[in-house]
Amino acid sequence: MKAFMFALSLMASGSSYAADLKVGDAAPGFTAQNQAGQPFDLNARKGHWTILYFYPKAGTPGCTKQACAFRDSIKKIQKEGAEVYGISADTVAEQKTFHDEHKLGFDLLADPDDKVIALYGSKMPVVNMSKRWTFIVDPELKIASVDKDVDPLLDAQHVADKLVALKKKK
Repeated sequence: MKAFMFALSLMASGSSYAADLKVGDAAPGFTAQNQAGQPFDLNARKGHWTILYFYPKAGTPGCTKQACAFRDSIKKIQKEGAEVYGISADTVAEQKTFHDEHKLGFDLLADPDDKVIALYGSKMPVVNMSKRWTFIVDPELKIASVDKDVDPLLDAQHVADKLVALKKKK
């Protein structure tokens, strides 16, 4: 019983830590599949700027607006040396449909078991969905920016502007 309670407290403290990620923290490493079923490993992004935007559900109005805004701003973000990855609890097949329908020029990552969403603390209570949060991860795989108050229409522009400012500081 003691061991069970200890394990439970470790899990609880791990989830509260994830919810409290802040600038300067190491970005939690993870692997996931993109919309084509290809593997993605955050650790392979070392040396590069990475945008991780978490969204609730592929194909919903707000999520579509956000994805299309990133699509329309992707060249500006890539010009700054960053790549964008959208993450939701959708399956690979659902991500592929969403990706293809809106001709997105960046990868969507499937997290149907909420493992990555939980690592980053963006899981909504009770439901199998993520909150709309955006993280900018620097080339050393440290959190450079956290936005928990995301406007789906303005997120891509905000990220592009923030990326320019962050790179000037480095």
